[in-house]
Amino acid sequence: MNGWLARFPVRAAIGLVVPALLILWWHWRTSAQIATFAPPAAVGRALAELLHSGDLLRDTLSTLKRAFAGLAIGAPLGVAAGVAMGIWRPVDRTLGPLLHALRQVPMIGWLPLMGLWFGVGEGTELIVISMSAFFPSMLNSHAGVAQVERRYLDVGSILRFNTAQRIRFILLPAAMPLVLTGITQALAFSWIATIGTELLTGAGSGLGVAMSQAQVQQRLDVMLVVIAVTAALGFLINQIFRRLRQSLLRWQPSVQ
Repeated sequence: MNGWLARFPVRAAIGLVVPALLILWWHWRTSAQIATFAPPAAVGRALAELLHSGDLLRDTLSTLKRAFAGLAIGAPLGVAAGVAMGIWRPVDRTLGPLLHALRQVPMIGWLPLMGLWFGVGEGTELIVISMSAFFPSMLNSHAGVAQVERRYLDVGSILRFNTAQRIRFILLPAAMPLVLTGITQALAFSWIATIGTELLTGAGSGLGVAMSQAQVQQRLDVMLVVIAVTAALGFLINQIFRRLRQSLLRWQPSVQ
C-alpha cells in the first residue's frame, strides 16, 4: 500500500498528460474559431453556475443512488444464480440457455418493454439497471465455481462436508477472484445503464437527465460539464472498487 502511495504522484502526472494536451487543443480550436465549441472558460462558468444552484449535486446524488440501488439488487442475484448454475448441472441446463439468450439483448433495449409493463419512472429504470448488474455477476460467478480444482472438492469429500459447507469453505473462497471481478464489471455496467436510462426516460433528476435538458436548451457548456462529471465519477468509483478487490484478495500473490 505504501509503495502504491509513493508511486501515485508519478502515475497521476503521467495520466494527466493526455487530458492536458486535449484541453490545450480544445482552447486553440475555440480561440481560433475553427469549430463551434464551448471554450474552456465558458465550461468553467457553467460548472460554477451548477455548483451554486445545487443542480449538479442533486443530479449526481440521484444518479449514484440509482446506480448503487441497481447494483445492490442485481449483483447478489447474479452471484446466487451463477453459483447455483456452477454447482448443480440441472440448474445450469434449465436456466443457462434462457439467461444466455436474454443477455444478448442490450439493456437499453429492454426499456420500451419495461415502460409498457411498469410505466416510465424510477421502477423501470431500477429494473434495467439491476439487469445490467445481474448478467456480469452471474457469468463470472458461474465461471469461478466451474473452474474450482477437483483436489479442493476431494478434500471436502474427505472431511464429509455437506452442500452448505462445500459452498462456504471451498467453492466461494476458490471462486472469489472471479466473483469480485464480476461485481466490478457489474458496477461499470450499472453506471452506464443508469446514465442511458436517464437519458432516454428523462424522468426525475440525474446526470443523464441533465445531459438531455442541456441538449434541448442548446447549452453545450452545461453538457460538457455533466459529461466530465460522469466520466470522473465513473473512473473514481472503478478505482475504489479495484483497490477494495485487491484488499480482499491480498492473500493471492497474483492479484495486483
